[in-house]
Amino acid sequence: MTAPALTIAEILDQPAVVPLWPTVGRALGLAESTTYQLAAEGRLPIEVIRLGRRRVARTVDLHRFLGLAPQENGAGPGYQPGPSAGNDEAAGYQPAASVEHSAPHAK
Repeated sequence: MTAPALTIAEILDQPAVVPLWPTVGRALGLAESTTYQLAAEGRLPIEVIRLGRRRVARTVDLHRFLGLAPQENGAGPGYQPGPSAGNDEAAGYQPAASVEHSAPHAK
């Protein structure tokens, strides 16, 4: 059985490193076994850090993957705390305007 996904407010209120389960797995909407399986295969979308037997991830990496961290140019999603209804629409998440990137041209 999969635990309910974390809200954006819950994700943003985490320490510098977080455990793979339940924090990373729930933030990504994964079951516990799937979270650990993907980590073992090196297929999680964020870097996994081994601390003895524990597996953790940097919170900033999780924020970046989920689009919750500001970009280096200062553009990023805005977040304003609001009432939580268990999903990001009601949690005050305001996505930033999209930025188009063009590929470098070959000469």
